[in-house]
Amino acid sequence: MSDANDQAINQFLAGDSFAVVGASADREKYGNKVLRAYLQAGRRAFPVHPTAAEIEGQKVYPDIASLPEPVHGISIVTPPAVTEKIVAQAAAAGIRYLWMQPGAESPAAIRRAEELGITLIHSGPCALVEQGFRDV
Repeated sequence: MSDANDQAINQFLAGDSFAVVGASADREKYGNKVLRAYLQAGRRAFPVHPTAAEIEGQKVYPDIASLPEPVHGISIVTPPAVTEKIVAQAAAAGIRYLWMQPGAESPAAIRRAEELGITLIHSGPCALVEQGFRDV
């Protein structure tokens, strides 16, 4: 991992609240595991999904604009075409840290986040590994 990536991860994880866009109620899906990784690490995390009501005992929000408070960073676990829309929504909400989980990134989403000056983690480390997730 590069020093720049290490620095971005440290800055991202230094926050006090996060959102997981693409959270899932299915415990086998990465959208669920990423949410649980934050919760296992004792971090506040808000699941974001357009139709779910509750995931892992947490109230779910349909979109970034509906979050109950500003969040430090967002982990994105969505198809690349959706990720491109999430970047714009995050920027509109003033969120400066994004972590595109492996498989969520696209060249257009990465380019747009960089143009907007968002600190971005992509094309590599997974939040599960970086937080020492245990699938229990």
